[in-house]
Amino acid sequence: SAVLASRIKMPFYKVVKNRAYYKRFQVKPRRRREGKTDYQARRRLTIQDKSKYNAPKYRMVVRFTNADVVAQIVYAKIVGDVVMTAAYAHELPRYGAKVGLTNYAAAYATGLLLARRHLQKLGLADKYQGATEVTGEDYNVEELEDAARPFCALLDVGLVRTTTGARVFGALKGACDGGLNVPHSENRFAGYDSETSAANPEILRKYIFAGHVGDYMRLLQEEQPERFKKQFGRYIKEGITADNLEEMWKKTHEKIRADPTFKPKEKKKYDEPAQRLAGRAKKISLKQRKARIAQKLNTLRQKRDSASA
Repeated sequence: SAVLASRIKMPFYKVVKNRAYYKRFQVKPRRRREGKTDYQARRRLTIQDKSKYNAPKYRMVVRFTNADVVAQIVYAKIVGDVVMTAAYAHELPRYGAKVGLTNYAAAYATGLLLARRHLQKLGLADKYQGATEVTGEDYNVEELEDAARPFCALLDVGLVRTTTGARVFGALKGACDGGLNVPHSENRFAGYDSETSAANPEILRKYIFAGHVGDYMRLLQEEQPERFKKQFGRYIKEGITADNLEEMWKKTHEKIRADPTFKPKEKKKYDEPAQRLAGRAKKISLKQRKARIAQKLNTLRQKRDSASA
């Protein structure tokens, strides 16, 4: 056994995480540890040239949740980001779109709402109308000689994968058609073919008006009617079919252009504190809790005895 042990050679082992390692360990920023911020991208989107004399670099921030689309015009300060204008997909029911608030069409409409609302805030809404007719063609706002330059913002996609046809580029298209100057190329819009290096405006227009949703509705209604009723129950309730989806989104775009202003919800007013607390459960004392438990136990015992009898 001694001979065998001498033949077995232990591999070289180096302690990496020693005292010197931990003394020099630098903790990453909190939002990097949480996996929320890509700081490499953020630096490039926020750091401004010194020759620009503290002029902010504006970003068009687009984020998606399970039930909403968030679009904001933001610029960075040392104390934190400042939001100039915001638009949300949950505002779209006010303009006529009550269903499908997270799809490509909703992303486009939210981007359009953000652009029109922000330009109205800056007093440029009349001068930069954007693309009033949606054709799917690529549109870039042109500078006017007798007016201020178009408002320029850089697209901030966050941690979303920038694949061709992603919804985040639907919001970008809506903002560009609304009159904002967001630098982009058309190779990430829906309908772009990487093999031929050409965009298809008809496919993009179809997505903007939720034509792809209509195709899926027809397919599901024919093949799986029960699943169609379950998945598109809200569409059925609102009387929306695959044929009138485009008309619904067209009217939504028209209403957004007519009045993009933000209207907050009216808060309920209560005359007395008792009315405000009416729906809340009242606190009970320890003695009342024990009595309640004893009563429940007695009820259970009576049920058990009656069942055994």
